[in-house]
Amino acid sequence: MNISYKWLNDHIDIDKKPEELSLILTNVGLEVEVLDVVQSIPGGLEGLVIGEVKSCNQHPNADKLKVTTVDIGQADLLHIVCGAPNVAVGQKVIVATVGSTVHPVSGEPFKINKSKIRGEVSEGMLCGEDEVGLGTSHAGIVETAIGRNCRNTC
Repeated sequence: MNISYKWLNDHIDIDKKPEELSLILTNVGLEVEVLDVVQSIPGGLEGLVIGEVKSCNQHPNADKLKVTTVDIGQADLLHIVCGAPNVAVGQKVIVATVGSTVHPVSGEPFKINKSKIRGEVSEGMLCGEDEVGLGTSHAGIVETAIGRNCRNTC
């Protein structure tokens, strides 16, 4: 029989993590064989944050790329190279930070690393919906509803 931890929390107060609860249940005679993590979006969007595009300039060595600076609420702005045609100053966008793993709709998950793209440093990735498992569109980056009123395309 499968029992959902969320379902148990809906019916009784539980102050234990799933791992702790499984040991308690096993110790009282209810064998827990496995703990499965179920996520409606692969990866659970871990490592993804909302950022605001502060600047957007043409990449000096690539016609289809932009060099952006993005504020994710840290002391320093991130420099991120982006190929999306719809990136614009003032947008609130999904940012995959260095060290996070992105789970695209098709293809294998991949880790975000700090890198140089055509000579420009990129410290993350501005994400499209297909790149983070939110949908199938590859038309450009996902723009949050907050950012839709701020369109100064570069």
